[in-house]
Amino acid sequence: MIREGGCLCGAVRFKAEGEPLNVRVCHCRLCQKAMGSPFFARAQFDQRALTVEGETERYASSENIDRVFCKHCGTRLFAWRRNGTLAGVSLSVFDDRNAFAPTEHIWVSEKPAWLKLDDGLVQYQGTIPA
Repeated sequence: MIREGGCLCGAVRFKAEGEPLNVRVCHCRLCQKAMGSPFFARAQFDQRALTVEGETERYASSENIDRVFCKHCGTRLFAWRRNGTLAGVSLSVFDDRNAFAPTEHIWVSEKPAWLKLDDGLVQYQGTIPA
């Protein structure tokens, strides 16, 4: 299965091959600030499963993660692991925005107090337990 997506202006297009490793909603403060949103809903893929065309820019939001966005319109597309392993793809940038549904919430301890989670999904206060 190949799913496609892209940015608001169309300058960046991507293809994701296969199924994601997981689909989660992250509520950590870094994701909030990077996405300009109360959370980051994303599908995680092996970076080798992604093909990206177009001009992107990167911002190192932490020691381990680069935030990747369109150089032209600024659409936030990916959270790219700097070690070359994984990439979180924003669910909202897939052409089919309903292609994947989250199965759990992580870093719930950092969500805004006004955000109510009543979707019945598993919630972790921090990251997934090892």
